[in-house]
Parts: sequence; C-alpha cells; structure tokens
Amino acid sequence: MKINTRFLLFLALLLTFASCKKDKTIGFDIGKNRFTTVVDGDDREYYVHVPESYDPDVPIPVVFMLHGTSGDGLKFYNISGWKELGETENILTIFPSSWRYCIIEDGNTQNITKWNCFPGAFSFCSGETPRDDVKFLRQILTDLGEKFTVDDARVYMVGFSNGGQMATRCSVEMSDVIAAVVESAGSFSNDTLVNPLNKIPVWYEIGNVDDRLLTDSTTNIPMRDFELFMNVSAYGSKVVSANINSFGCDSNYVLTGDSNVALLATYPGLTATPPHEFRFMLIKGLDHQYPNGTNHPFNGPVEHWAWFQQYRVH
Repeated sequence: MKINTRFLLFLALLLTFASCKKDKTIGFDIGKNRFTTVVDGDDREYYVHVPESYDPDVPIPVVFMLHGTSGDGLKFYNISGWKELGETENILTIFPSSWRYCIIEDGNTQNITKWNCFPGAFSFCSGETPRDDVKFLRQILTDLGEKFTVDDARVYMVGFSNGGQMATRCSVEMSDVIAAVVESAGSFSNDTLVNPLNKIPVWYEIGNVDDRLLTDSTTNIPMRDFELFMNVSAYGSKVVSANINSFGCDSNYVLTGDSNVALLATYPGLTATPPHEFRFMLIKGLDHQYPNGTNHPFNGPVEHWAWFQQYRVH
C-alpha cells in the first residue's frame, strides 16, 4: 500500500510538472494571434506573431511595434514588415492597439486612435479619460511571460509617428524593462529634460520629405543641410536636445552615412555603463511613413534589428 501511495504521489508530481511545461506551448497559434488584456477595467487589444521556429525551451527576444495616429495593432501587423522579420529571425513581434478618443490637434477636433504620450503633443476633449498606456504595455509584457518563454534581457520597442512619441515615453518610463528604442517620425513634443529609469540607447529617424513634421520650415530638407536641420531648426534641435540631455549623451556627434540613402549623427553616451547612445537619422526620399523596405528602399525592421542586437536590459 505504501508503494502504491508513493507511486501515485510521484505520478501526480510528474503530471503537474508536465502540465506546467505544457502551459508554455498552448494558448496560442504559430503565426498570427489576437489577445486582449484588462487594464483599469478596459479590454485592451494586441496582436502577436509567433514565428514557426519558436521553441518554448529557448528564450525568445521581443519587439513591440507601436502604430501611429488613426491606426491599430492589426494595421501595423500587416504593413510594418516586423512580422516578416520576426519569422526569419525568430523574434516574438507585438502589435498593440491604442485607445480611441476625442482629441484636439492642430486646432482640429477628431475622434481617433491615439497613444497617451507626453503632454503637449495634442489635447483631449473635455470629458475624455486618458488611458494609462505605460501600464497597458507593461501588462502585455506580464502576459507574454505567462504564455511564452521570453528573453527578458532582449525586449525592444519601435514606434511610428504618435507611436514614436509613445515609444519616447516608454524609453523614459519603461527603460527598466526595455533594452533600446527606435522613434520613427515622432519624439519629444517639447525641448525638455526628463529622468529615465535607465539610460538606454535611442534612435530617432525622419524622412527628408516628411510633410507632416517639417511644416515649421519646409517640407523638403536637402540632405546637404542635415546638420543645419539637426542643430538649428526648431524641430530638429528640440529632438536632439531633449534626447541627449535626458539620456546623458555627448553633444558632440559622429556623422556617417551616404547622402543618397541616409545620413546618421551618433551622440555617444557620456558614461560607458550601461552602453547607450542617441542616433539621429535623416532618410532621403522618405515621407511620413514607417520605412519597411517595400514602401521605401530603407528597410527599417532589418536595420533596426541589426542595431537592437547590440543591447540588453541592464
């Protein structure tokens, strides 16, 4: 009788262990998944692409791709190019959806999807309750950890336009769990100084024909005027100043690149630990869109992933 009892106990423990391991391999599909999570009483939506090569016994890196104004997670799942790169590079790619609000921007009132980024980018209409999107994105990370074997040291974020502004906020308020951030056509709204939880690498990029952001001067920045745009223009100097001062980077930069493709100014971190830098890139012929290698020759996912892989959460 004792032997049987011990055997049954052993069998129960074995089944429990097997069930725990199995939890990391169920509850999702290889390929496209739509999930929801409850944040402050709201059902919030996000899409996840699970690559075919995903192995629950091997931690997988994560890249968030945040859409712009009027978009949603599904749109950027389809058009950003990140799910395709995630498939080939074995990355768990995440596409959250922002909330829909009545907002006032550039004097116009709209009912539209927006990320609740830093104040100053736009105004909420009277009666609107801004959602806590940092809390939402942190909740996604928690959910991912329950479903997948996530490499917590390799979590990255890309954002486009209003999503770039949200990625900027996350570079400050989520820099304890994000290794590096790309701000594409969206960054700080004001020339301000903030205190990030950690000093992490940040890459800002804009097209030289971005008619949405370059309205303060001209809608076409000649590539030869890159340094003038970056150092003197109201828009470019604000982005540089806010980023290098907030993240502790040298005001002196190294200029590289090809004026027929893209020019890059790299501002090294003032301290080597943790490794960080600020990048400011001007991309030739790019208007207000995230470059995915199809809509523009510059392949954002490929270039950004190559850069991300240098960095880990510290």
